[in-house]
Amino acid sequence: MTEPTTPLAAAAPSPAQDAGAGAQLNQAVHQVITVHLNNIPLLSGLSPQVLQQVGAAMQFRTVEKGTYVMLKGSPGEHLVFVLSGRVQVVDVTEDGREMVLATLAPGDYVGEMAVIDNQPRSASVLAADTSLVAFLPSAQARQLLYGQPLVAERVMRRLAATVRSAAANRAILSLPSAFQRVYAALEQLSQPAPGNMREIPAMPTQQEIAAMVNTSRETVSRALNVLLQKQIVEKDLRRLIVRQPDTLRKMAQEDPAPGPAGHAGGR
Repeated sequence: MTEPTTPLAAAAPSPAQDAGAGAQLNQAVHQVITVHLNNIPLLSGLSPQVLQQVGAAMQFRTVEKGTYVMLKGSPGEHLVFVLSGRVQVVDVTEDGREMVLATLAPGDYVGEMAVIDNQPRSASVLAADTSLVAFLPSAQARQLLYGQPLVAERVMRRLAATVRSAAANRAILSLPSAFQRVYAALEQLSQPAPGNMREIPAMPTQQEIAAMVNTSRETVSRALNVLLQKQIVEKDLRRLIVRQPDTLRKMAQEDPAPGPAGHAGGR
């Protein structure tokens, strides 16, 4: 992962800060973004009046790659929407490694837990690419969550999916072999594709996968090479095609034979 430009101990920039060129969008762009809020899955189908109120309350900021959008332990003052780019929800393991809990794409949101229970952030959010994000203050976010049944249902479904994903991530991290963890992560990231295959449409980088499964980028590279050589997977630009899903699942379940130090079982 790219080294962050803001250390964890430092305060993340406030969304209200507009110092520096490009820190705040002009009013014309603000209006254009508001028009397209209906394209955000959480807000889709709401009345124009509600969307106008939400858009008027939002604060927009461009976040450079490697910069923190929010920090673990900070107040949950905003619900944050990703409008362009990618951000990662990250935490630090006991041995000091930065672990990626989730990668969010345009249309996703983050920060709902802290908005709901008014507790500090449970994880940090880092820009994986230069990203445009929108901050909705907690007061307006709560009005949206509690006043719009459609939004409330979507958030509850999202929270349920988050709990299930967290359980799956814990299961992956408990696997004894780094290769197993890589294979299990790829299986979890994949989705059904035609021809009884699966695919990962936007394949994370090797460094991002390494952060997900608590290993090194070199180990991820070796594990992927095994899959490519056996024609279990195939690369297609940023897409990874899983041609043999059953074989990948079996490899994730079986501990590879021990190899040289730092090989199959290496971290």
